Amino acid sequence: MYIGIDVGGTNLKAGLVADSGEILKTKRVPLDFQGPEQFAETLAGLAKEVAADGVKSVGIGLPGAVDGGKIVYTANIPMEDVDLEGLFRKHLDLPVLLGNDADCAAVGEYFCGAGRGSRDFVIVTLGTGVGAGLILDGKLRGGPASSEAGHMVVCKDGEPCNCGRKGCWERYASATGLIMLTKRAMEQHPESALHELAKNGVEGRTAFQAAEAGDETALAVCREYVDYLANGLSSLVNIIRPEIVAIGGGVAAAPANLLLEPLREAVARESYSRHGGRVTRILPAELGNDAGIIGAAFLSRVQ
Repeated sequence: MYIGIDVGGTNLKAGLVADSGEILKTKRVPLDFQGPEQFAETLAGLAKEVAADGVKSVGIGLPGAVDGGKIVYTANIPMEDVDLEGLFRKHLDLPVLLGNDADCAAVGEYFCGAGRGSRDFVIVTLGTGVGAGLILDGKLRGGPASSEAGHMVVCKDGEPCNCGRKGCWERYASATGLIMLTKRAMEQHPESALHELAKNGVEGRTAFQAAEAGDETALAVCREYVDYLANGLSSLVNIIRPEIVAIGGGVAAAPANLLLEPLREAVARESYSRHGGRVTRILPAELGNDAGIIGAAFLSRVQ
């Protein structure tokens, strides 16, 4: 058995995970960050609450850069160069592994979701940004070598990105990018049904909802969004040539006929595999909110 802890923006979730991937027990508490030592103590307390005899290791997934048991940098929780494993083991002496959230999602899906049975697997998560987790020949490309695929440039001199570059993939293919495209279309088309749906604000799903209802402006937004998503994804596929790419995150819940199906067609047109060789399958992620806990728990199995 293993313990996985998923550090989110507002909550901490811990789970006891069987070797099969079944989550046997969970505990959730609000995130109340008061410094690294208190944070580590809280994580260890959570782990103790779900622990059982025979636990092999504790995995912790969090948004940020990690290296071994050290947090290199996190954005939404102010930590830099923190030996989280050392602080954690003051309270619970078990082996600790760290992974960023996209890597943990990749591990979870690899063992228990869309990536089952593969050796070369990629997950792309579409949320506030674009994350990517890579498992190559059964090993996680993690830690200091974790992918930052969301920051490859797909539009030279394009939209400025928080990373300091311009035209990064996540500026267009994230939920944030989709909202940007939707707002621009609304400005140009006051007659669109988007305005009625967005009375309480534009969300990532707004364009897909209006498109389902047949709104032409929304359909055009969805097509433009898929084009941007396919632009980056086809490059990723051509570089890595994985067996499977899973699409996860909030945007992935969009209707398949508006997202996954046209995405598959667009990537197939741009993929080098049309000339021969491995053909990558593009699938929806399967685990939802459980991916973070399962993936964190199983980090030791892909080292």
